[in-house]
Amino acid sequence: MITVALAKGALLKDSVSRLANAGLDFSTLLDSSNRQLMISSSCGRAKALLVRNGDVPVYVAYGQAQLGIVGYDVLKEQDMPVANLLDLGFGGCRMSVAVQATSGYKRGLDLPPHCRVASKFTNCARTYFEDLDLPVELVHLTGSVELGPITGMAEAIVDLVASGRTLKENGLIEIEELFHSTARLIGNPLSLRLDKGILQEIIAEVKSQKSVANFSS
Repeated sequence: MITVALAKGALLKDSVSRLANAGLDFSTLLDSSNRQLMISSSCGRAKALLVRNGDVPVYVAYGQAQLGIVGYDVLKEQDMPVANLLDLGFGGCRMSVAVQATSGYKRGLDLPPHCRVASKFTNCARTYFEDLDLPVELVHLTGSVELGPITGMAEAIVDLVASGRTLKENGLIEIEELFHSTARLIGNPLSLRLDKGILQEIIAEVKSQKSVANFSS
């Protein structure tokens, strides 16, 4: 039986829908009364693990799940040994540098050397500033990073932005975009090499549904 790791939260509904189109029904996960963290599909071909977003690549990398659906931002941040199989196109957002609107900074290079930058995504932020050859002090936060510039703890933040409403309501603006992030179908490399066709069948079905959706739009 194939195991698929799915992320709780914003990506779950679209993930379940995409897999349902490929013949795997995990709709029980969308039931607000459901408390199960592992369920089997109605067809009996697969089971799903419901985990935190950042744990999806971990379960796939260690082989407890052969497939998973997770945001590209998580893949960039964690750099786990998984195969990035398909861009599923939903869950779109961007990783951006943001500062106080009154700061006068217009781009990343305007930030002063050795300033503090707050982020949940410190690896992504580190890579970005190293590419700029701009030394900064990274402050890892797990909650609302927007408070960094507001309180004066940090000059800037690196965070995911969707509509930009939260930034605007807290007096912040984007000055650089690091990359665009969407949901990705990932796989365990060893499982893919040993696959006797079942995984490739599911991947092909998901890819076919994606193509149909894109054509229809």
